[in-house]
Amino acid sequence: MPDFIVREYAFISVAYEGCPKSSLDHAYISEKAFEHLCELSASFSKHGAKVFELAGRRKLKLDQYVGVIETPCATRIEILPKHVELDTDDEESVKRKERNLLQSMLKVSLHLSSREAGAASLNRFKNQPLHEWIITQFLTSFERLIQRGIRFDYNRVQEEQKFLRGQLQHVKYMRQPPAKKHIFPIEHDVYEVNRPENRLIRTALEVVCKKTKDASNWKLAQELRLMTSEIPRSQNIQQDFKQWQSGRLLAAYAEIKLWTELILGEYMPVSTQGNWRGMSLLFPMEKLFENYVAYHLRRNLIRWNVKTQISSQHICFYEEKPIFRLRPDIHIQHKETNQIIVLDTKWKLINKNDRAGRFGLKDGDIQQMFAYSHYYLQHSSQVIIIYPQVTHFDNELEFKFNVESDKALLRAIPFHLDEPKKVLDYLLD
Repeated sequence: MPDFIVREYAFISVAYEGCPKSSLDHAYISEKAFEHLCELSASFSKHGAKVFELAGRRKLKLDQYVGVIETPCATRIEILPKHVELDTDDEESVKRKERNLLQSMLKVSLHLSSREAGAASLNRFKNQPLHEWIITQFLTSFERLIQRGIRFDYNRVQEEQKFLRGQLQHVKYMRQPPAKKHIFPIEHDVYEVNRPENRLIRTALEVVCKKTKDASNWKLAQELRLMTSEIPRSQNIQQDFKQWQSGRLLAAYAEIKLWTELILGEYMPVSTQGNWRGMSLLFPMEKLFENYVAYHLRRNLIRWNVKTQISSQHICFYEEKPIFRLRPDIHIQHKETNQIIVLDTKWKLINKNDRAGRFGLKDGDIQQMFAYSHYYLQHSSQVIIIYPQVTHFDNELEFKFNVESDKALLRAIPFHLDEPKKVLDYLLD
């Protein structure tokens, strides 16, 4: 089955005879794959996660989730961020830029160092789908782990032998009939590779062998499969993840754990245990953007303390107890002057020329920032909303709250995704 590449807010329809060619903004898939997406949509909606929106009997509209979805009929849909305009670049260039952005955001959100993210392989796979990039990181980490040495562990074994080894189980031996007195029920430890971490990695490798379509990935996966054939597969993935150990002796396993979770955990907005998910991974763009902005602020604002998701203030009291937390995305405070700035990130395209439509700003977002200004700053400093920089939003918008303080300002500033340092021009002016 073919692979499809779309972007946020794209439409997905059932293919029909003579239908247009699939594009980044509209994909035409088989009816069987479409029915599976409808089932997923119902499951997500039941749990409050909005990934798809029905736009007709045979059409779905995507929301702010990016990643990969695989259906039982082997249809694979890759969803990319939407931040490059098609009228300024050709479609292949847009795919390349948005894949690179998604990879960069995932490295930040998943707390990957440049070494763990496979800097060398990034260049080779920068034009490959997201799932192949993840598979590459997993295989590279697994190969490095084998070079360092796989950890063994002692496992308790109970068996019957004609010789004594370990500890004799006296009760069982005394209850044996005379004809079996030459057989010894024993219990002993075996030093082997059968431990939770290895079982999970081996199980993920089996998934990779089936899912990868890249020749280099397939070849390396088969080599690793032969080298680790003595490791059994996991019979209980969730239980084995709970037993995954950390520490100095297992430091080499820290790198591969994330990739194993991605392949076996199959990140989805809600749990769909018992149903087909394939190698499906979905990430909310709002959270990826928030983590990306916070990461670059920490790197560049050396004289500021940058914190995320603080919740020291509440908007109400109920029976003298605080209720309804106010939780801004980012809170920065100058180390010397103690100046505080509260920031929120919004993954939305703003148009500074659309004054009639209030630039695309939402009432709820502005009201939320007013609450932050009142409860966290007493209207003594500015609050900032950070939006992605686009052609129609390359300069800040400044508003004054309707209060007595002249310092109670709301600023909407652009964040240049390819050059994150440019945000400092607005914060430190």
